[in-house]
Amino acid sequence: MFVDKAKIYVKGGDGGDGLVAFRREKYVPNGGPGGGDGGKGGDVIFRVDEGLRTLMDFRYQRHFKAKRGEKGRNKSQHGANAENMIVRIPPGTVVIDDDTGEVIADLTRHGQQVVVARGGRGGRGNIRFATPANPAPELAENGEEGLERYVTLELKVMADVGLVGFPSVGKSTLLSVVSAAQPKIGAYHFTTITPNLGVVEVEEGRSFVMADLPGLIEGAHTGIGLGHEFLRHVERTRIIIHVVDMAGSEGRDPFDDWLKINDELKLYNAGLAERPQIVAANKMDMPEAEEHLEKFKEQVAAVRPDLEIMPISSLTRQGVKELLYRAADLLDQIPEEPDVEEVAEVQERKVYKLEKEEDEGFRIVRENETFIVESPKIERMMKRMQLNSHDAILKLARTLRHMGVDDELRKRGAVDGTIVRIGDFEFEFVEGSSYYY
Repeated sequence: MFVDKAKIYVKGGDGGDGLVAFRREKYVPNGGPGGGDGGKGGDVIFRVDEGLRTLMDFRYQRHFKAKRGEKGRNKSQHGANAENMIVRIPPGTVVIDDDTGEVIADLTRHGQQVVVARGGRGGRGNIRFATPANPAPELAENGEEGLERYVTLELKVMADVGLVGFPSVGKSTLLSVVSAAQPKIGAYHFTTITPNLGVVEVEEGRSFVMADLPGLIEGAHTGIGLGHEFLRHVERTRIIIHVVDMAGSEGRDPFDDWLKINDELKLYNAGLAERPQIVAANKMDMPEAEEHLEKFKEQVAAVRPDLEIMPISSLTRQGVKELLYRAADLLDQIPEEPDVEEVAEVQERKVYKLEKEEDEGFRIVRENETFIVESPKIERMMKRMQLNSHDAILKLARTLRHMGVDDELRKRGAVDGTIVRIGDFEFEFVEGSSYYY
């Protein structure tokens, strides 16, 4: 089954907790702190594997969570960092943040990779908090939580040549006779509902990938019919072969079909109008095809005189060889790298670098007799601290006093015994700027 869109959950590993420990060596009196730092959590990394052609794997596995770092150890030993989780994706995958719609990365080359969920930093052990004033602190930090998010993966088929055209014009038949691909073929609209890929070998040493893309209808750029499910795949092709039913076997006008398809491509992405295009005038073995071809050439010449029109018949293979050679010649003149915006590294730096905390303010809200302190900085700090020791409580009290929280609480009417809530924690306010559970 071909799957070209998937929504998955990713989470970087949490950092390991720091440790409170003290040296216990024989003959070393007052050995001091020896608790090590926790290890870093693993990153979730998407890496391109050219052996994949579909997002089928994500149909069955939708959650990817990296391992957490190990806790710090005694004797000042650092906990081990967790291994990164590598997730393989096919070339041509666009990674989008599901909440913001921001493109995180557009990955097209084998081996290209991007971090989509970084792991958390490890917490510091008590050896990091030793000072001359407090040489044996009972203070350590919890590991930082890893980044978690939902991302949407969209696959845009990486093919050299894309076959476009109305349904039932012979695209699947053409692909089946020039490659080993075996697409579903039938005499009804939308026989092809997913892209089919085939490798076309023109001669020894010359080959390219051709994609039979699902049929277009008028209004596809707005989502009608297969809509965007089809059009996203055209963006990656280096050459467009526009297959037109020159026999008008369904009563349609070949020139009108050609105009409508080109309009849909242009309305979806204006850059597709500049993509090299060859018109494959198909079904030339049918009656009246020659007459229609002459009229078609005259009409096209008035609009786009430089367009190449090559008569073929997928059924009898008339002109097919010439078409393939012409496509191969054009490919030799076009750079192999697809014309895509490289955003992977830029976005990675933008999203994941450790920036200075900007919001250092706070807000106090009174709810009956309880004062609620709202501050992202303080809440982050309390998540990191292991608030189970006297040293940790004193450090929190000093931070609140330094930020001016004490003074503001007094102005608001806080007295001894007043309940103060910060996040999920509640304390009693005590004059002298000390807080207790």
